[in-house]
Amino acid sequence: VARWEHKTRALSRGLGSPHTACYCLGTVILLLNCVRSHCFTEAMKSQPKLEGLDSHWAYYSGLAILAVGTLFVVSSFLALGFTGTFLGDYFGILMEAKVTSFPFSVLDNPMYWGSTAVYLGWSLMHASPAGLLLTAVVAISYTVAMLYEGPFTEDIYRQKQKGAKSK
Repeated sequence: VARWEHKTRALSRGLGSPHTACYCLGTVILLLNCVRSHCFTEAMKSQPKLEGLDSHWAYYSGLAILAVGTLFVVSSFLALGFTGTFLGDYFGILMEAKVTSFPFSVLDNPMYWGSTAVYLGWSLMHASPAGLLLTAVVAISYTVAMLYEGPFTEDIYRQKQKGAKSK
């Protein structure tokens, strides 16, 4: 959807502005995330536990991983803001410069890895083999997204720099 918007600006035109379109897409993404998290939890609850993971050490390890993941997700959102988090650059809403402060100083794509860590921690806390499998699906999906998003975003900012130099 974001690439289609970048090519056509159809959402921005249809909704009256790039900011409105980005906020609408961001809201849809948030709602879909709630559905995904609910389905993830229901899948874990409906499946048997893995006895080897049904222990205090696994629970507290999962809790720690969940906490670190939450830190990465929340700090990424605070560093990027709503439009930076929800593909604003595809709508022409560009930041002045690439964010390099925490958590981006620690790893690339901290929002994606943090979200994956949240699911991993949640799975360990519930000793859920289904959760671990679904966490792997989430990690693979995010990896594919990063392969498409990273170079595309770099290109958007490269074009911005070219435009600024030619002025």
